[in-house]
Amino acid sequence: MGLFQGVTELFPVSSLGHSVLIPALIGGRWARDLNVSSPESPYLAFIVGLHVATAAALLLFFWRDWVQIIIGFYTSIRHRRIQTTGERLAWLIVLGTIPVAVCGLALEHTFRTTLGRPIPAAVFLTVNGVLLYAGERLRRRHGATLATTANPMLASPAGGSAEQRHAATAVADEVDDRLAATSLPQGILIGAAQTLALLPGISRSGVTMTAGLLRGLSHDEAARFSFLLATPVILAAGILKIPDLFGPLGAGIGGQVLAGSVASFISAYLAVRFLTKYFHTKTLTPFAVYCVLAGVGSLLWLTVR
Repeated sequence: MGLFQGVTELFPVSSLGHSVLIPALIGGRWARDLNVSSPESPYLAFIVGLHVATAAALLLFFWRDWVQIIIGFYTSIRHRRIQTTGERLAWLIVLGTIPVAVCGLALEHTFRTTLGRPIPAAVFLTVNGVLLYAGERLRRRHGATLATTANPMLASPAGGSAEQRHAATAVADEVDDRLAATSLPQGILIGAAQTLALLPGISRSGVTMTAGLLRGLSHDEAARFSFLLATPVILAAGILKIPDLFGPLGAGIGGQVLAGSVASFISAYLAVRFLTKYFHTKTLTPFAVYCVLAGVGSLLWLTVR
């Protein structure tokens, strides 16, 4: 489950949807013990640890961006301005996070306990696929094209030779500069799309990427902005519930939480490294197809079994 969390949190296929569906599809003790909809669920405490590990992987991968963003937030407050790339990115993320923070605090428990069940999760996973595909179709209809560079390997500064890393950092800086040119109202709209991910089966990265594409961002710009927006939300959601790990819900599962968190960290880091290259030249369409097939297939299996 840790491996699945790390991958599905960043791939636009919904980690919560998979956290609900996988135990239900396996059945037996998995279905009985790994129930996220239970008001007092040890499984939910387990998922909290996985979320913190996923956020840590994102912070590590985008550490240069976060240094720039934190410094930008400080200088913006100190000098009362929003001018530099770091300052604009900082406020885009702060303002884009507010809607999902408010809705999450108000509705997360209700949505999880009422909709965090296999059948609704399968339905929403199918809807997620439709949304991803519709976003791609609408973007093409408006004549948008993929942003590319001479070498897709430059999309990630995490590997390759020193020359490649230097070039990759330069490309990442250019993407950040273009993201910083996004207006604050547009940033708020893109960030607000994350609220849909409160529904199990709707992907946080998927809906924010789709919103970004419809607001004129390229695929790699939308992906990068989506990951930056997701980091504080995932981290805050985990930290908010960390006390559960040290209470009755976390009793006796420390080893499982540690093992799952390590797996989640590794798979999330590899996933974001892959996706920053993938979205340099590719689209959301394969993920849309997967979500529809997995959602419909799960729905059929769960209803006729």
